[in-house]
Amino acid sequence: MSPGSVRESVVLVIESWVINDDSPAPVSSEAVREALRARIDSGRLETWLTSSSGRSLAFVTHTERAMVMPLGEEGDPGEHAVDPEATGLSGGFVLSNGQDDAYPDEDTVPVDEAFGLVEHLVGTGFWPADAHWVGDR
Repeated sequence: MSPGSVRESVVLVIESWVINDDSPAPVSSEAVREALRARIDSGRLETWLTSSSGRSLAFVTHTERAMVMPLGEEGDPGEHAVDPEATGLSGGFVLSNGQDDAYPDEDTVPVDEAFGLVEHLVGTGFWPADAHWVGDR
């Protein structure tokens, strides 16, 4: 390093995530797909994860497509994954309070893609580079 130059250092802070109504133990990116599948198999189609930094991540499915929506803080409208090529409308997104929602298919993604998005978000805190998403802010 030459005199007068500034050396930058990067500190990587990893968030931990928990599934809100499951164990208080953090869920890893490697385990989150299986945790979501187990919840779906038991009829729990809505899952909320909370990070150690206070962010939230919503995953709601009807088993074929899913809404994936990270939120910055309480009251944040967030952003959500999209499928720009999809057409139509799908119902059956049943929330834990019994509400049965329908979404345009372009505002949801196939469930396997959704699992991958959640894995990446839990592992890195960011959307994958090739993900399609829109801000709702």
